[in-house]
Amino acid sequence: MSDSKSALRIMVWGRLFKVAKPDSRFHWNFSQFIPDFDGSEICVEKVRNMSIYKDAKILMITPDNNLARLRELCILDDKTYIMPTYSIARGFLKISREIVPEGKEDFASTLDGADRFSKPISLKEISRLKVDLMVTGCSIINFDGVRYGKGHGYFDLEWAMFREVGAVDEETPIIVVAHDCQLVDEPIPQTEFDTIADIIVTPTREVTVKKKYKKPRGIIWEKIEPSTIDLIPPLKELKEIIQEKGGEANN
Repeated sequence: MSDSKSALRIMVWGRLFKVAKPDSRFHWNFSQFIPDFDGSEICVEKVRNMSIYKDAKILMITPDNNLARLRELCILDDKTYIMPTYSIARGFLKISREIVPEGKEDFASTLDGADRFSKPISLKEISRLKVDLMVTGCSIINFDGVRYGKGHGYFDLEWAMFREVGAVDEETPIIVVAHDCQLVDEPIPQTEFDTIADIIVTPTREVTVKKKYKKPRGIIWEKIEPSTIDLIPPLKELKEIIQEKGGEANN
């Protein structure tokens, strides 16, 4: 993590502490989770009322705490969503109405509940799907749609893997749900692997990002440490998929 990125996160985390809700495992350690916050339910209702949500059949929603209600609504609205496991350490889970019993939607939207009411889904299976919408939280985001997470790059990897297998493309919308204190009106250093948001939703604002940067076209393998591949099974699977197609993942 660069010094500038670290300084920006620390600045915003200081503000976020005043409105964030603690995590049951990580308490106030925002380097380990993206928290729920006062007003997140307003954000979720805004997303639910958007045509891109209403029209979406398959979503990818990150396991961030502020998106638990959205994951619950997806089940209630008879949509299917894919959720990464924490740190992508066990790949991805597929959750839908047919798997979740009535009355268990709230629990199924949590990390523990998702483990119980889901089916693992491989990248090869994801490659046969069209993901209509991706929704994530953040640590910090600006009006250009440049988003920083906790500092581990998981969402950037998730986007890149989905892009590699054809489940998403440049036009697939990305919504970032954030508190107003996480939205900053200043330049943020952007790199080739930072995934750019299309829409930012806060309790008081809906921002449509003016197209300034393109989204990453896939994994930048030279930026991936071998130890990261060992820790994230879908990256191993992706290398195998690429090799099966006669390509080369240069790592």
